[in-house]
Amino acid sequence: MLSPHEFATLMLIKNSPEQIDLNREELDTLLERQLVAFEQMPSGIHLPQLTGNGDSLLRAIARER
Repeated sequence: MLSPHEFATLMLIKNSPEQIDLNREELDTLLERQLVAFEQMPSGIHLPQLTGNGDSLLRAIARER
């Protein structure tokens, strides 16, 4: 089960990956659970992106509301 902070981090990554603090502890859990992966941008920076599983999880939560 993910914590509320981990869910919030997933939503932030989906909507504004460039604004995420890469030192957030929640990011480690999301990477470990393969809900997030890093993608190298053409500029050379790495940004977190949702994996298919991460996107599916957020869509499932949205349907439950």
